[in-house]
Amino acid sequence: MKCAGRGWSTPFEDPIPLPRGRQLVILRDAALYITKLPKAEHESAEWQTAMEALLLVATHGGPTMFARIGIMEALNRHHVREFNPKQKEPHWGRRKPVRDQ
Repeated sequence: MKCAGRGWSTPFEDPIPLPRGRQLVILRDAALYITKLPKAEHESAEWQTAMEALLLVATHGGPTMFARIGIMEALNRHHVREFNPKQKEPHWGRRKPVRDQ
């Protein structure tokens, strides 16, 4: 979604859910949320990257998806995804070749 003339009032394609049930609907909401974080958290690399993405989208009219990705990465920075090999079984060995049918 490209809206160069709207600036900070540009809405996200999908609202960003926050941990306590609130949502970030427009770029201004996200910027205010980041600035109200505690100083140590606000100055972390993830939040700085998210703020840079917000600034680029708001000032230059880029896709809001860039800002959304930055904020989602910062919100989920402590979540470590684990690989579960039993979640999906491999597909090989189940089908018969055409010559054997």
